[in-house]
Amino acid sequence: MKTNVCYQGDCLEVMKNIPDKSIDLTVTSPPYDNLRTYNGYTFNFEEIAKELYRITKDGGVVVWVVGDATIKGSETGTSFKQALYFKEIGFNLHDTMIWSKQTFTATGALKTRYAQTFEYMFVFTKGKIKTFNPIKDRLNKSYGRTLNGQITQRDGTKRPICNKGQVIPEYGQRFNVWNINTEVSQRHGHPAPFSEKLAEDHIISWSNEGDVVLDPMAGSGTTLKMAKLNNRNFIGCEISSEYCDIIKERVGCEIIKLL
Repeated sequence: MKTNVCYQGDCLEVMKNIPDKSIDLTVTSPPYDNLRTYNGYTFNFEEIAKELYRITKDGGVVVWVVGDATIKGSETGTSFKQALYFKEIGFNLHDTMIWSKQTFTATGALKTRYAQTFEYMFVFTKGKIKTFNPIKDRLNKSYGRTLNGQITQRDGTKRPICNKGQVIPEYGQRFNVWNINTEVSQRHGHPAPFSEKLAEDHIISWSNEGDVVLDPMAGSGTTLKMAKLNNRNFIGCEISSEYCDIIKERVGCEIIKLL
């Protein structure tokens, strides 16, 4: 299947044309719980999940960024249901990450609950993960100190720590809660544009240059743009002709209409 393009059409129909085990990484933020209106889109989650499993390479990754609506005072739990279904069809739940968005807009909810400022980032793998390029930008408070100490073993004896004598570097590996701001919706003509920084950091973390990155619900094309900028190949799917026009302008890629 042709890469570095976006296919205009239903993602299920597009994915049916993608060969088995050909995608290294999927990064997507699907519409959930009718929190936004997306042009022309209906969401068949279970069939999408099955197709993602089929086309993902062994060792490949799916990053699924979702949240939950609150209806009649109760969160829907859609995110957890979807995560469990991914496990049911064969994926491993490699990590449950948190996107701390640093913003909050639904002010009415503050009368009964704390401000909801995060979404889940479920990282699924097909078998044992093959690529992990950890981002190391967390400032170490003990920077420059030499590691020393002992570990008490199960039998009560002690042994030196394995990294004894090493000097703590200035920056350590990032934790799995990412503090990244959202995009402004008016910026790209989409009701919920994906964060460029968020997409880029997942692309760097779970793929290598030359790999194939998929976004089956491409929206305004953020994942495709960041894949291109980081020397990955990409495939996008987007059903809305309006959003495909945005993708063509932002990413500079060919739009192929699904007949």
